Amino acid sequence: MDNNRQIEQETRQPPPSLPPNAQLPINRCNLPAVILGSLTFQEHPVALEIDGIRDFHAGLFRTLDAMEQRDERAQRFIDYMTVRFLLEELEEAGLTPGRKRKSRINANYLRMVRGWSFDSDGREGAILKRWVESRFGLLARHHAGPLLDPSGDAYHRYISEGTRGLYATNALEAQLDLLFTYCQYELTREHGENTHLKLYRGINRMDEHEILETRPCGRNRVLLNNLNSFTSNRERADEFGDYILMAQVPTSKVFFYNKLLPGMLKGEDEYVVIGGAYEVCISSI
Repeated sequence: MDNNRQIEQETRQPPPSLPPNAQLPINRCNLPAVILGSLTFQEHPVALEIDGIRDFHAGLFRTLDAMEQRDERAQRFIDYMTVRFLLEELEEAGLTPGRKRKSRINANYLRMVRGWSFDSDGREGAILKRWVESRFGLLARHHAGPLLDPSGDAYHRYISEGTRGLYATNALEAQLDLLFTYCQYELTREHGENTHLKLYRGINRMDEHEILETRPCGRNRVLLNNLNSFTSNRERADEFGDYILMAQVPTSKVFFYNKLLPGMLKGEDEYVVIGGAYEVCISSI
């Protein structure tokens, strides 16, 4: 009876909320960070939309609606991005002579995604985490080191890399906005009313994520970084750590995944997921 009462009491207690130091008061999304980063959102998700993007590119999505084949839609999206952002006409996009300037304007959405896949703690990773901060209001917790101390070296390196990486680029944040919106469009077409994906993440140490609460039966409530790599293949997750973190991830929190565009990511089952508070199961290999 005592154990049953304890479990019942734990069940009735409200889940821990997103810590104040993990969120911004404003974002560019249809929900504030305190809601979209909460455990309640994980259990009862709704669609996430970056302000104005779907309406601004309505013509693209009307065209995609008429296409039955995913590969055909993917190619149309790639072509649209190329034309809309002048990715093959850099002079028209504002390129001025000089190698440094060319490097900045060449920083496009595909390069960001591939850079993340190669090293999520590199420059592209910093840019993507900064983008998540501005669009969803979820602060990064880790980038080549903990970011909890605003006066620390790791934090200053992160801010410097992200800010310099975004400066004088070819509307890079707008490219990422549209990539996320297209990803959500494709997930809705593929999964319909299914709101969650069972995904896995390999970790080497239990302290890689901030534990908000320990629950019965190996469950934990954790605070994830604002952007994270997962996989749909448990055996693949085994290759990346001694512990396996399993989560029911809302499809509305998937930023992109490898099958979204041909050849976009190296890993066959990689999903890049927006963070916040999650209830997960952690098991050893």
